[in-house]
Amino acid sequence: MALNQCRYSLLAALACAPVGAQPADAAAAGFDLQRPEIVEFVNEVVSRDGLNRKDVRALLKDAQPQPKIIEIMNRPLERVAPWWQYRDHFVSAERISEGTSFWLDHKNTLEQISARYQVPCEYLVAILGVETRYGRQTGRYRVLDALATLAFDYPPRHSYFRGELEQFLLLAKENQLNPRTATGSYAGAMGAPQFMPSSYRRYAVDANTDRRRDLWADWDDILASVANYLHQYGWVAGGPVLAETRLEPDPSFQIEPHNLELDRTVESLGAHGVRVEMSVPADTPVVLISAEQRDGPAYRVGFHNFYVITRYNASARYAMAVYELAQAVAQRVHDAAP
Repeated sequence: MALNQCRYSLLAALACAPVGAQPADAAAAGFDLQRPEIVEFVNEVVSRDGLNRKDVRALLKDAQPQPKIIEIMNRPLERVAPWWQYRDHFVSAERISEGTSFWLDHKNTLEQISARYQVPCEYLVAILGVETRYGRQTGRYRVLDALATLAFDYPPRHSYFRGELEQFLLLAKENQLNPRTATGSYAGAMGAPQFMPSSYRRYAVDANTDRRRDLWADWDDILASVANYLHQYGWVAGGPVLAETRLEPDPSFQIEPHNLELDRTVESLGAHGVRVEMSVPADTPVVLISAEQRDGPAYRVGFHNFYVITRYNASARYAMAVYELAQAVAQRVHDAAP
């Protein structure tokens, strides 16, 4: 979900689906187009992208501020929920069952796309399961409203969201997308894979050559786009993703909760009393991850492919949920095979 760096998926699942396309708490008044930052935005996209000034202003005039989105952005659950609680939401029996059915329903397409992009079926399924419950919950905020609200009323990340708003305007023009009716998450992520506009433009695939990249209803396009995203970020076929650890007596290490970089090795962790429970070369790069359990602290290590998943959503909890859901669905499909 991003762009892709800004998908807060747990809240997206819980809070991105208001009653109608425009939530009931939407402000009655639109944006003041005379605001300096809006005037500057219009001037920039007209100059840089050749967009029509009148059309851009008309769209922004139609946009409605969404105060609820600002509230959500200030309290994303991925930042505060412990791992075990986060896991319970995403790796539930229901989501595993739905993922198994989805895999079997799309088996041929999944296998073809997996072979083409060298990304296992289970990770394509799991990402869609975590993001939108396999396309069931794609969000009902107008993307125009969400991005305009974050671009002009959310100072902490206004530069990022102004960029995404610009990308959305270009996407609408290129992809025959109606910018007034397209809906998505509270952060402006769209379709079954929850791509932000920049990711949509860069990674979405027209898998069946119908000259349209449809991430809402065309499962060929959806699955190929997720696979292409992971492939472009360097997914290594057959590579490990995640491993458990065992702490030796009196381990000595520190962990940075928000670090996602592969800044350690199996050997360097071992020197501090953290044993990786997987047979891999000692110089294999890893990241140490906190995976809190109900009964206390626990730690795992992520490998290169784990890092690739965090490029889809910059959260270790998100990547762990994708991994565990992938393993559970794959096992269920395997067990169901003749």
